Amino acid sequence: MSGKISIILSTCNEAKIIEKTVSEIFDKIQNVEIVLVDDNSTDGTVEKLENINNENLKIFQRKQRGLASAFLLGMINTTGKYIGWTDSNMPQLTNHFEEMKNKLIEYDLVLLSRYVQGGGDQRSKLRIFSSKILNFFCRVILGGEIKDYTSGIFLMKREALKQGVPISYGHGEFFIEFLYKLKKNNVKILELPYIQPPDEEGSKTASSLLRFFTLGLNYFIRILIIRFRIN
Repeated sequence: MSGKISIILSTCNEAKIIEKTVSEIFDKIQNVEIVLVDDNSTDGTVEKLENINNENLKIFQRKQRGLASAFLLGMINTTGKYIGWTDSNMPQLTNHFEEMKNKLIEYDLVLLSRYVQGGGDQRSKLRIFSSKILNFFCRVILGGEIKDYTSGIFLMKREALKQGVPISYGHGEFFIEFLYKLKKNNVKILELPYIQPPDEEGSKTASSLLRFFTLGLNYFIRILIIRFRIN
């Protein structure tokens, strides 16, 4: 399939891994641009990228922080026929994107999934357990057609945005709402298996137990709001 791919990356203190991630994307994906939104990194993340001389790397620096709004800013500045998102500290996931693009012949959005046959999760037991509980709750409340509502690793046709755009508040729960809206509007979604590796830089989500449980509560509240939202 021809057409430019736009990959969105959101970063916050990823200096140890970001060069590798960006280089892997340019090496493994043909006809690609990277739209990187950095949320006030203080460890030299953006300075590391000065070593990469590529006109297809766009960098936007912000003083505020927020995953959902970073994604939306990135999406607005994409120019590709296809739009994707991957984790900035997991460069190995780049290997999946050519297969994902090929599947867009038949589908509108291809999602990497830990909960279809062949998928898995190598993170800590706490994160595996919490992710399974959260996704079980999603399937009960929002429907079981999607197995991994919280993966966040996807590639989609730009035209699918006519059926739904992300509402940019919150943390990763915005992606659950985005997927649910697309599903309700009959966007064809395919899940491909992947094994989530351990976080190379640790988890910002689980940086403290208080933050971990606060975010978890926010997820559950947002899921209920999603289900009963009229629009």
